[in-house]
Amino acid sequence: MTPSLSLSGRRAIVSAATSGIGRVIAETLAEAGAQVEVCGVDQLKVAELRQRHPAIGAMCCDLADANDTERFFAAAVERLGGIDILINNAGIAGPIEPAESMTLEAWNRTLAVNLTSHFVLARLAAPLMRQAGGGAIVNISSTAGLVGNARRSPYNASKWGVIGLAKSLAKELGPSKIRVNVICPGWVEGDRLERVIAGEAAQTGVDREEIRARFMANSSMGIGVLPNDIAAMALFLVSDAGERMSGHTFTVDADAV
Repeated sequence: MTPSLSLSGRRAIVSAATSGIGRVIAETLAEAGAQVEVCGVDQLKVAELRQRHPAIGAMCCDLADANDTERFFAAAVERLGGIDILINNAGIAGPIEPAESMTLEAWNRTLAVNLTSHFVLARLAAPLMRQAGGGAIVNISSTAGLVGNARRSPYNASKWGVIGLAKSLAKELGPSKIRVNVICPGWVEGDRLERVIAGEAAQTGVDREEIRARFMANSSMGIGVLPNDIAAMALFLVSDAGERMSGHTFTVDADAV
């Protein structure tokens, strides 16, 4: 029998999902039948998502603030009536500069969004999933969580941390039938990649197109990936098709690492 990708009757929370990868994941889960609640930091993007997808609940939240994160979670769970799926998608690029010139404030904010928000939401979701008889958590890391990159120390450190957090949670929560996995996207086409390229160009004085070519040269296919590629993997992992997957890291990067 072919495992089902249907999420009918399931309740999902996706963090930082009013644009980019998170938004496509939220849309994909909703199309598969899940009730979905998301958050974003930009009020205009939250309003636009509400208008375009009335069935997806959206609210503003600063995921660097643990209290605001808890407020969002409580409101989302109240509307959903529980939670079966958590996608920890939050992540910012952070500063692009040598560690020795970086401010502690920039370091702390990057880790607060990219790592601590994942911990806070998973900590809140776990007991509710246990009461429901199980669930699935997917942390979105990056191929930067598998390698080192100059001038990206807080970003890389946070993305390595996301993997370690997920693997530890998988061991803790597995007995409660809560599965925890990680997706490591490569270079994902979109506004965020363009900002990273612009930052690298500004730091190094190298032309943007040359920076882009260097990034893509790491892929054996010579390409980046699309948000849909990440969403497809997330859907697999939280559906019945991935019911025996836990504690794993899945790289979606067109063979770049």
